[in-house]
Amino acid sequence: MRLLHLLVIGMLIFAASYVYRIKMESTARVERVLQLNAEIREQRNAIAALRAEWAKLDAPLRLQGLAERHLPLKPINANQYDSLKNLPERPPSFTRPGSRDPIGAMIDTIEAAAAPDSTTGSIDKAATDQPAADQPAPEDSGQGGGDQQ
Repeated sequence: MRLLHLLVIGMLIFAASYVYRIKMESTARVERVLQLNAEIREQRNAIAALRAEWAKLDAPLRLQGLAERHLPLKPINANQYDSLKNLPERPPSFTRPGSRDPIGAMIDTIEAAAAPDSTTGSIDKAATDQPAADQPAPEDSGQGGGDQQ
């Protein structure tokens, strides 16, 4: 019986120390959470102060005063014109006069300027221009018509 009592007392001491350790860990975590909340509050206050300062620096009247003081700008008059001779030259036109497709005309102009010998495919241009003699015409293919018996 004595041995059982000693085991029970040992288990109670172990359980009490385990509960005490859990309590201390939870207290430390609560303190850490409170510290983080205080830091978050400080950061939010700093952000609010910076936003207020930004709004003050970004005020239109302040910016207008700075621009007038530091920039050599003058108000624009409605009659400030320039002569046509001072305009830059018109860029070169790649389209032919009367062409309905300006992009296609540009591509044709670029292709015409390229070397005619530069082919990218494996079939000669002469072979693609003439239809092959051994291929049947579309009417003679034997498909489609219901006359065959």
